[in-house]
Amino acid sequence: MHHSRLCTVVIDCKVDDLKDAATFWSRALNKRIATVDQDGDGRYAELVTEADEPIILLQRVEHESRVHLDIETDNLDAEVERLEQLGATRIAFVRDRWWVMQAPSGHRFCVVRPQREKFGPHLNRWE
Repeated sequence: MHHSRLCTVVIDCKVDDLKDAATFWSRALNKRIATVDQDGDGRYAELVTEADEPIILLQRVEHESRVHLDIETDNLDAEVERLEQLGATRIAFVRDRWWVMQAPSGHRFCVVRPQREKFGPHLNRWE
């Protein structure tokens, strides 16, 4: 048995600096900016969300701008296998921490470990 849930809406931004993108999305979504440089490398910015809302993360990317979803799980291997059984394919294991996957529709998404201290509400339970 394992659990999973939607945890993050990731706004992929093909920009040199995330500050302007973070300012735009902060104003558009009425969310304060938590940080414009989450890891100190200029790759991630985050908006403030409540514990029962998905995280809103901006990511500086080389590919065209788009939005993707992250699914968090307490068992990475089991969740990836479950999604493969539904027709998803593995694309890449990144930094030995998360899987980039592709849905049958062509949409990319990530399967990640729990992102908040409390795994939280809205969990799906898989046998």
